[in-house]
Amino acid sequence: MSVHTEIKRITTHILQEMKNRGEKISCLTAYDYSMARIVDAAGIDLILVGDSASNVMAGHETTLPITLDQMIYHASSVVKAVKRALVVVDIPFGSYQGNSSEALRSAIRIMKESGAHAVKMEGGAEIKESIIRVLSAGIPVMGHLGLTPQSIYKFGTYSVRAKEEEEANKLIADALLLQECGAFSIVLEKIPAKLTKLVSEKLHIPTVGIGAGADADGQILVVHDMLGINKEFKPRFLRRYADLDTIMHEAIAQYVQDVKAVDFPNTKESY
Repeated sequence: MSVHTEIKRITTHILQEMKNRGEKISCLTAYDYSMARIVDAAGIDLILVGDSASNVMAGHETTLPITLDQMIYHASSVVKAVKRALVVVDIPFGSYQGNSSEALRSAIRIMKESGAHAVKMEGGAEIKESIIRVLSAGIPVMGHLGLTPQSIYKFGTYSVRAKEEEEANKLIADALLLQECGAFSIVLEKIPAKLTKLVSEKLHIPTVGIGAGADADGQILVVHDMLGINKEFKPRFLRRYADLDTIMHEAIAQYVQDVKAVDFPNTKESY
């Protein structure tokens, strides 16, 4: 039997065991109670309450505007619904960079106020102090390397990262540093598949890829993207598993039509 089917509650230790046994880790985002309940019940291993809520839930162009209070609100909604998956929460932009004391305060607030199981932070050597400080409080940290959306204005583009040797070498060094600091896993976003394979083989902790090829130890997508609720986002790495935009549009249009035609509610639907 796989670790996946044996376990009632996924922990960081279980994710490590899955990597050791060669079992891939399934991950999706969620931002609210109703969606998290469905995602968890379907058997997902890890739910990320991503700062992508800034785009998906609030309509911002980037992940930068979302606040710590907003992330805690989304996280606490998700945690209430989840019975099995490990819940990881992004510490938002401006709540940990450059100040390890602030990083610790932010992480503690997320853990205490939402009930989540771990936090995620973007970056390598430049946020080393913050990662160590958070880990010293016993809070599990997931890393994030490659395309780091909180640094989008520095990159100036959402194109593939670490294609050149210098950036690839820095990513490898950062991944090893994050592991040495004590991170339990690392997200690798939008990097060449060959580099993902190399990093995943070098590390003993699990990697989770998004747009990073099949050799990561797990995969993650934004749930609204893979369900086809958000149709504007069409990257090469995205596989759509449903077309909920069309289904929901047709259902709502039918409801409007039924209300206008006085077909809803009918006598059976009335008291």
